[in-house]
Amino acid sequence: MSTVATRPTVGAVVLTMNDRPEEFPRAMASLLAQEGVDLDVVVVGNGCVPEQVAPGVRTVALAENAGIPEGRNIGAANVTGDYLFFFDNDAILPTADTLARLAAELRSDPALAYAQPRITDPDSGVTLRRWVPRLRASDPERAGIVTVMAEGVVMIRRSAFDAAGGWPGHFFLFHEGIDLAWRLWDQGGTGRYLPRIIVHHPATDPARHATFYRLGARNRVWLARRNLPRLLVPLNLATWILLTLWRTRDRAALRASLAGFGEGLRGGYGERAPMSWRTVVRLTRAGRPPVF
Repeated sequence: MSTVATRPTVGAVVLTMNDRPEEFPRAMASLLAQEGVDLDVVVVGNGCVPEQVAPGVRTVALAENAGIPEGRNIGAANVTGDYLFFFDNDAILPTADTLARLAAELRSDPALAYAQPRITDPDSGVTLRRWVPRLRASDPERAGIVTVMAEGVVMIRRSAFDAAGGWPGHFFLFHEGIDLAWRLWDQGGTGRYLPRIIVHHPATDPARHATFYRLGARNRVWLARRNLPRLLVPLNLATWILLTLWRTRDRAALRASLAGFGEGLRGGYGERAPMSWRTVVRLTRAGRPPVF
């Protein structure tokens, strides 16, 4: 007797601040047009009541901007599905089977905790280096296992997400994807980069203001202090500070980075839950030792 396979169930989380009146409707239209999955969508207004939301889509309005990772946590708590899809509100799913293809990868491999599509600029077709979740990012078309993620467009197994505790909400912005990926790996999971599955996203520059440098540096310190064995914390931070001094030419940016580094050292990183040495070895074998 034959059986009919059930469709993948996907909970999709989109954040908005009502500041993208053209991009947001296009993003939502491409999301709601997805086929081959049972889709549950929520739009979280980060410090606002969401506008331009299609009928039937649930919304959550936050009185204050809780930051991107906490906004996503709140969204995840308001959707159902075996898989969670986190979707930037200026991205576009160019084909109607994008979510079904990502879900199929997760369904086929129980050890796979998250699936990362290739992100490209819709006009130029360029994939920025920061969108390729590995150290050797010069070839964005090379598929494989990855140890971090581009958190703005990613599908995560719901059970793994919940077991890892979700995104680090107090990070507010930057590097929350590394934190979550490390904890997913520490549970025994893996991540996979799938360049044949494409999502469009405008190639914007996040380094626009001092907040980028300050929060980026602070969260780098928090990453190490939260997640690494004590022996590796100073090695990780020393590597980061040397790379920052080498790469940063703008004095204002360097001052902001050093201020953030000091802020991270003073505390606030939350509960410490260091990964096992087995995870350190797994990450290293996968091409990204956690000192970088």
